[in-house]
Amino acid sequence: MIDVMSSLYKTSFKQKEKLFVGISYIPKTTVQAANGAISFSLGFVHGQLMLSIAVLSIVITAPTGAFLMYLS
Repeated sequence: MIDVMSSLYKTSFKQKEKLFVGISYIPKTTVQAANGAISFSLGFVHGQLMLSIAVLSIVITAPTGAFLMYLS
């Protein structure tokens, strides 16, 4: 969210709009899903653990981000 806010620093967006853009980046779970699945399928030593952590991060961040976007 800090990166989003810093990239929107010199724009004409209002503070609430900048906050919404930052919140909308929370539920992006594509990278976690890909990393977890690839490490597991390639048979890495801790592939099962990495997949479990990826699934857990998806389960936590997706509904949290959606709820925060609904509130904002």
